[in-house]
Amino acid sequence: MDQDSPFPLQNLPFCSFRAGGNAFRTEGVRIGDMLIDVRELVEADLVTGTKGFDRHVNFSLIDDGPATLRIIRRQVAELLRDDCGTLRDNVALRQRVLFRVDGVELLVPIEVNAFVDFYSGIHHASNVGRMFRPDQPPLLPNYRHLPVAYNGRASSVVVSGTPIHRPSGITRIDADTVAYGPTRELDFELELGFFTRGGNAMGQTVDIGRIEEMILGVVLVNDWSARDIQRFEYQPLGPFLGKSFATSISPYLVTLDALEPFRVAGMPQEPAPLPHLKSPLDGHYNLVLEVWLQSARMTRPQRISHGNARDLYWNFLQQLTHMASNGTQIETGDLYATGTISGSEPGTYGSLLELSWRGQQPLTLDETGETRTFLEDGDTLILTGYGQGDGYRVGFGEVHGTVVPAH
Repeated sequence: MDQDSPFPLQNLPFCSFRAGGNAFRTEGVRIGDMLIDVRELVEADLVTGTKGFDRHVNFSLIDDGPATLRIIRRQVAELLRDDCGTLRDNVALRQRVLFRVDGVELLVPIEVNAFVDFYSGIHHASNVGRMFRPDQPPLLPNYRHLPVAYNGRASSVVVSGTPIHRPSGITRIDADTVAYGPTRELDFELELGFFTRGGNAMGQTVDIGRIEEMILGVVLVNDWSARDIQRFEYQPLGPFLGKSFATSISPYLVTLDALEPFRVAGMPQEPAPLPHLKSPLDGHYNLVLEVWLQSARMTRPQRISHGNARDLYWNFLQQLTHMASNGTQIETGDLYATGTISGSEPGTYGSLLELSWRGQQPLTLDETGETRTFLEDGDTLILTGYGQGDGYRVGFGEVHGTVVPAH
């Protein structure tokens, strides 16, 4: 397998898909350019130790959490070994189990129950503060004490490839005039996200030492943003229509086991987190993140930014612990996004708001000479991410979406 493939044996991410005209969704594992139908492996008794399921209802193998996913990944890896003929030599089984990725309909990996978006990219938060509050400290007083977040909208979380309609909303035209219409400042946000399993009753907190047991896996996230709508509406209660119209995620759920080789310590946190947010484990990951843009006139995408997930201030464990710290019930299918991940240098920013510095420094697209401050209709925005091992990569694939005109 190509060592640059994001889906080698070391990864084996989970996904949901429909194949062969079937109305029901099935769950699979990706290897290279192929998907392996896990349900068929369970029915063939080649994957054991999992909960039972009904082919025509929501998949239930994830309900046991990371321990069950670990069992499945281990047994699938055994079936894919060069010296194992169980799958390789059984033509009928291969026909039932193996699907080419380009021949199926990929879905969100888990049906989304709830969506929360954090604001844990400290360089992004600092840049926004410098733009909009130049006469004040860039970070608000609470930033270094808790993972700031808002509740988003689960119904508008969509899988990579879904077209993104330009949203409409109310914006300020001048000091005395407001108007309703399509956003003029459509943006992307480069983020990671993680899905959870249920694990605590309402009113029950969760110790940070066991919070990782509730994380099923990680996806790439593009939290599309309408900056002009957001700017007018966010005071005093925060994001609403400027954020709720679309959030795109990658179709592959990469487990923390697969990301383990890339686990690193994060940046120093000053002041030290309160005791319940002090993680006993390194909770950050050395993951390369890239942003690519292709206009309708271009023949190929152009990379406009590259960064790294280790630039987050608050990590997954701290984010989820904070979420549960008031007794909020964490449920299976909850999606938590990190917030925009930006680096400290201009070429590493995770949004056009920063890359064009609020529209004052337009980006030039080399192939056509077009410029961009924000996204235009026909633009396709692509996010990619991976951890680089010794001779292999563990990646998320990509999350992409094309902007289409407002309804």
